[in-house]
Amino acid sequence: MNQGAAVLFDVFGTLLDVYSVTRRAEELFAGNGEQLARLWREKQIQYSQLRTMAGRYASFASVTRDALEYSLEALKLNAAPGDVGRLLDEYKRLAPFVDVAPALARLHDSGARLGVLSNGDSEMLETVLVTSGLHRYIDLVLSAEQARAFKTAPSVYALGPRALKVQPHQIVFVSSNCWDACGAAWYGYTSFWVNRAAAPLEHLGVKPSGVGESLSEAAEFVLQNIHQQGELPA
Repeated sequence: MNQGAAVLFDVFGTLLDVYSVTRRAEELFAGNGEQLARLWREKQIQYSQLRTMAGRYASFASVTRDALEYSLEALKLNAAPGDVGRLLDEYKRLAPFVDVAPALARLHDSGARLGVLSNGDSEMLETVLVTSGLHRYIDLVLSAEQARAFKTAPSVYALGPRALKVQPHQIVFVSSNCWDACGAAWYGYTSFWVNRAAAPLEHLGVKPSGVGESLSEAAEFVLQNIHQQGELPA
């Protein structure tokens, strides 16, 4: 196995579709499911970033609950007893995007070391990787709770090189969140942005090393670098 062939993936929104909660949200709040799912995700990211900026860490499970409760209030949706719990349970069984398993299998078969680096809590990640069936491809689970901060804090990205015992540039970090791919690039990773929504690049003075529309393109990016250079670019 090539010692330099290491790949870390973001989980929520990259491997797993956070908007797969929409169906249950629509069942509970007819006509408002999509709006609720989108606001919930928006506030989840915002709360994680605000807490990190203020040095006020809370578990990702708590952040996710807080974001959901805010969203219900903001949309003036009256949740029946148990509705919040039912929606939170959806995070234990988020659906993977259709391109994920084939891409992970291809990389796994190549001998690359595959891991995840996520804002999610360790227990949350272990559960959702098993229920999605993706655990069979993943060798390493890194949670932001180890750094008691959320991305894009450098202390979170530092977990990867420390665990894999390589330099940051020897790791490809893959995320569908451009801000996350940029944060990884700031830290020194070889980052790849899966731009599923055909969004513009964030104006942060840094660019991912690669951009594509699917995880299969991310896998191709990794394999081309391994084939051409024997390891990831310096």
